[in-house]
Amino acid sequence: MARLPLASLAPFLLLLFIQTLANSALIPFMGFFLIDALGHPPWMLSVYSGLAVSLTVTANRAFGRRIDAGARVFPLIGLAASGYLIATLSLSLSPTLPVMLTLGVIGLGLSSSAISTMFSFGGHLAEGRQIDRSRFNAYMRATTSTAWMIGPAMSFLVADWLGPAMVFRVALGLSLIWLALWWISLPRDASAGALPAPAGTPMLANANTGLWLATAFVFCLSVAHALTFSALPLFYVQEVGLPDFAPGAAFSVKTFVEVFAIFSTPALMARFGTARVLLATTGLAIGTILFLSSITTLPQMILGAAMEGLYYGLFASLGISYVQSFARDRPAQATAIYWNTLMVSGLLAGPAVGLIAQLTDFQTVIQSASLVAAFAALVLLAGMRQRKPA
Repeated sequence: MARLPLASLAPFLLLLFIQTLANSALIPFMGFFLIDALGHPPWMLSVYSGLAVSLTVTANRAFGRRIDAGARVFPLIGLAASGYLIATLSLSLSPTLPVMLTLGVIGLGLSSSAISTMFSFGGHLAEGRQIDRSRFNAYMRATTSTAWMIGPAMSFLVADWLGPAMVFRVALGLSLIWLALWWISLPRDASAGALPAPAGTPMLANANTGLWLATAFVFCLSVAHALTFSALPLFYVQEVGLPDFAPGAAFSVKTFVEVFAIFSTPALMARFGTARVLLATTGLAIGTILFLSSITTLPQMILGAAMEGLYYGLFASLGISYVQSFARDRPAQATAIYWNTLMVSGLLAGPAVGLIAQLTDFQTVIQSASLVAAFAALVLLAGMRQRKPA
């Protein structure tokens, strides 16, 4: 394969970085703001998460079909960026529950669709430059993880120093940068239409069992991660008694390690195979989540965040390649399936976090996530025995 032309792909990766930075600054912060700043009960997080993720899943599905059919990517990214602008502007002016559940849900729901669109377009760019798709997936994943390393920490630090409402004004500034980069760097006629399917290849609508078992595995491990992802900030601050900056610091450590884990995946895939590395990663996830549920000090939190970054970096990079390998004739729809699986896991995890925390506490939420991760290992083993990816 050709050497990765980083110079020519820098504008694309910069746009991906900024849009991810913008979304990462708000996604983990919204639940914290809703419960800790506004004082609403944990079940209200379920309502917000359900509405926002439902809109994102619908947009991803529709956009994936349009991209495979040859639609231009430019207006789809513009719509996502505009949604983020609307959400941050409205929340800057009125950071209240009614605004969160209306303009906030609509704007952030649309803005979250940008990641699937950009990964679909990025895969098309890679193939056009004779670059292995899984290798460029790692570069895109590293870019998004770097943004996640900065975004949540920035939000929680701003909230700690200047007040929670100021986070939305900082996010508003990011929305303007996102729109400017979209307008300047993304070609107006860019598309990522699917290549004709090889003879005998099943259409995505009739996808084989292997694809859906792969999707089920991604769903289960993503649910386990989403449960911990949503519960940890409140667990650290409200139940462990760590300072308000602790959740942001944990996110930064997690994503710092995540970047290195992501870059290791092409070599691990070549040496051991994707499924075997994923199985080992799932075992690591189970142990990590159990450790996270027992944290009592800042040093333990840092170690737990590093372990979380290691397993999630491997999973995030390997998971998308694993799912795509079963549907090579519909890359954008396969990518949308992957991202929708992550989104639906968040949709279900949100209500679960609210319900479990309402009945018990946030520590129990995290402990429950380890059981879900164990089930993910069983699903992956079933998929490995079923068949190998095409």
